Amino acid sequence: MRVGSFVLAAQFPGQGQGEALHRAVRTAEVSEEAGLDAVWLAEHHFVPYGTCPSAVTLAALLLGRTRRLRVGTAVSVLPTAHPVALGEQAALLHVTSGGRFSLGVGRGGPWVDLEVFGTGLAAYETGFPESLDLLVRWLREPSVSARGDRFGFREVAVVPRPAEALTDVPGPEVVVACTSPASVRLAAERGLPMLLGMHVGDEEKAEMIALWQRGARSAGHPDDTVRDAAHVSAGVCQIADRRADAEETLLKAMPGWLKQGLDAHVTVDGRSRRMRDPLAYTELLCGLHPVGTPQLCADRLAATAERTGITRFALLVEGSGDLAATEENVRRLGTEVLPRLS
Repeated sequence: MRVGSFVLAAQFPGQGQGEALHRAVRTAEVSEEAGLDAVWLAEHHFVPYGTCPSAVTLAALLLGRTRRLRVGTAVSVLPTAHPVALGEQAALLHVTSGGRFSLGVGRGGPWVDLEVFGTGLAAYETGFPESLDLLVRWLREPSVSARGDRFGFREVAVVPRPAEALTDVPGPEVVVACTSPASVRLAAERGLPMLLGMHVGDEEKAEMIALWQRGARSAGHPDDTVRDAAHVSAGVCQIADRRADAEETLLKAMPGWLKQGLDAHVTVDGRSRRMRDPLAYTELLCGLHPVGTPQLCADRLAATAERTGITRFALLVEGSGDLAATEENVRRLGTEVLPRLS
């Protein structure tokens, strides 16, 4: 089982943006010290929900600060980026880190980001498959040309080529954030593993895995690709000596952050977007994920693995909003939970 931290660089009420980013960097550093497998970095624009606007940039910093830890994006928002530019960055991080970089990509939302970056609503509504295919080709082929609806250019060389890395891994893995049957089928057709969100429980994740497996087999992917797909489950982790104390920590801090952060999202076309009730959402997360004693946390991770087949986890560990408490949470995850899973 491979357990990593999930870092949003969340800006809690009363905190500065620099404070949020410092906590994000320290979370990654402590994750390596505590023996975690990976750190996964979120990307957001113009909102305090997350203060990291470029997950690949922060990944570059953290790959330089660490020696063993895998660093992944969860996710780089593909509709606001040119897939070749993102592919070049991913290839660079793969080659220079010795294969420790994972590229998670997602569709994002219909936010004002699409206006600011000039990609337009179509990039979100219909353009994701074309962008994803171009990105994957860039990471797998020696030269690439494009003749699509959104991208068209003559054949150019891929530099640096991910396959030139001094590692047995031919290129950075690409993981696709999936929140709907359509996105599951999209990932399955391409044989790409999924990142499944923290808002759904084991039963729904198991259904998504089964749908992915059917789609991958129908697309002609070999049995070992289907069997060994390294899907990632996102969740929340808060550890305390008593379950009630762990829940209280999150219920005190997370609703204020969620309300402030989610309310700041602005749609590009003025459409109405219903946001979750922050308190009810926090209560839901406490019920779904490893929140409680070390033994309870280990049991919940093991149960999710048994019910879904997923053995990779990206756990939000900064739910307290406090740097010292986050560092302690990560250390307890590494020293008191991981040994119970081996």
